[in-house]
Amino acid sequence: MQANDLLLSSVQSDLSLNASINDYLISEKLDGIRAFWDGKHFVTRSGNKLNAPEWFVQGFPSIPLDGELWAGRSGFQHVARTVLDTQPKDEDWQRITFMVYDTPTPNMSFADRYQLLHDKITTLNHHHIQVIEQFAVDDIKQLEKRLSQTVEHGGEGLMLHHKKNHYELGRSEQLLKLKEYQDAEAKVIGYEEGKGKYTGMMGAIWVKTADNVTFKIGTGFKDSERESPPPLGSMVNYRYNGKTEKGIPRFARFVRIRNNPDI
Repeated sequence: MQANDLLLSSVQSDLSLNASINDYLISEKLDGIRAFWDGKHFVTRSGNKLNAPEWFVQGFPSIPLDGELWAGRSGFQHVARTVLDTQPKDEDWQRITFMVYDTPTPNMSFADRYQLLHDKITTLNHHHIQVIEQFAVDDIKQLEKRLSQTVEHGGEGLMLHHKKNHYELGRSEQLLKLKEYQDAEAKVIGYEEGKGKYTGMMGAIWVKTADNVTFKIGTGFKDSERESPPPLGSMVNYRYNGKTEKGIPRFARFVRIRNNPDI
């Protein structure tokens, strides 16, 4: 099995499911770097080897493991800086844990694979490898509550994995990604010229929040809005999914001009 032959999730934009919620095991969607443990080394989804310190992987199981190198909520940038170093820095890897959520074992349901991971990993008592906790809910209201709580505490969203799903290559409708976006406002302070098909038009706007966080928004615009962008000094409404370590909204996209605070 190659590292780029992995099980991929489908996006679930709302809480309506094609199966009963009781058919799923649920976990938090972690904001880390996808990593595949082949029994000896870490490789990325694209097949690049990651140079983890020997002490980090000492005692890891010899079976293949699919998971996320994670440094806690809002720790993505630390992980990204750390795992790509040619010479691994021990102090940086100390903050990272390999959070395992699957193993590509054929002809075995996800529920059984999850039990297998517990049997193989929880008994190790290894600080840098853990099985991601899976939980169940009774109904959609409970799911919605867990999603809101996760996002409120800095998480990205939830992953819903059908209990009977086998590990299959490519995107699966049996593994769902459920996320919640946030809304906010910011003042337009500048523009960035468009490129390609947007040459001669606005490519992105620079904005500043009430907390003096400055960033740019380059998606969500109609062509007419790129030809006549929001005026300097106007307030715009945007949506985003969580924030970086520096407090910059992630995946910010334009919604509308909002000059009237009462709208």
